[in-house]
Amino acid sequence: MTEPVLGIAHSKISGPMPAGACDCHVHVFGPPGRYAFAENRTFMPSPVTVDDLVQFQKILGIDRSVVVQASPQGTDNTCLLDTLQALRDQGKESRGVAVVDPSITDKELEHLHAAGVRGLRVNLQSYGISSPDIAASRLQATTRIAASMGWHVQIYTHLGVLDALSDTLSNLPVPLVIDHFGLAHASAGTRQPGFSTLLDLVKDGLAYVKLSAPYRIIEHPLGADGEPIARALIEANPDQMLWGTDWPHTSPPPGMLRKRDTPEPLLPVDDGQQFNIFAQWTTVAERHRILVDNPARLYAFT
Repeated sequence: MTEPVLGIAHSKISGPMPAGACDCHVHVFGPPGRYAFAENRTFMPSPVTVDDLVQFQKILGIDRSVVVQASPQGTDNTCLLDTLQALRDQGKESRGVAVVDPSITDKELEHLHAAGVRGLRVNLQSYGISSPDIAASRLQATTRIAASMGWHVQIYTHLGVLDALSDTLSNLPVPLVIDHFGLAHASAGTRQPGFSTLLDLVKDGLAYVKLSAPYRIIEHPLGADGEPIARALIEANPDQMLWGTDWPHTSPPPGMLRKRDTPEPLLPVDDGQQFNIFAQWTTVAERHRILVDNPARLYAFT
């Protein structure tokens, strides 16, 4: 095990991390007291700083990262922008995925772009939104903004919503990124409702899928149950696969209710082990494509 970060230790990864590897899904929440949380938040995260992120990257051997605006941060992207600048000051390559209000101005968008933002997130799952009509409305409004900047749109939702929006998703004018395997259930296999829609989007090059945070979908601790899902997505189109840790892990421990005004403890996920599960599902060549080539293209790393 490596030295702990935020009190959580991580297993050593199996084999070397390729140069230029990108963690396409991380968050930063801090330092404490500097940034306000959204009024409509469903929980309050524990503090996580840029220095914590850099230490975590060093342990896993990650060179690049994509910092994603999380639901408690709402549409105030100040922490995201400060994080991107702080990473740049430390010589770390990074990009951002923001969440914005439809009323955002062109000047504000240009500021986000200059800071390294290359995508906009539509987070439905964190708010329990499963209505196709609401999902389509939010997706289309966000897509219009992203298209004006040459950015992509990232959506966090489950297979049922993706299936209901299949026609809309197939005709987006911007690249689409789908979080966390589309929340497919490993135990339900590749024939579960909605998974064929996800595969079709990938096959046709219309969507990237983040093979991120396997613990969200698997039940077997070593990930054997998730391999059919992962392999189906990779074989459908390896050029449309991304990887991410989803660090730090803000889901509450089992049985704990989320609280809006008290920082909840981080879930003690072993990200070294999570990476090793991903490594078991992939070949060396596939890992290089997923970890290096695909994110370099999507996020415009030089």
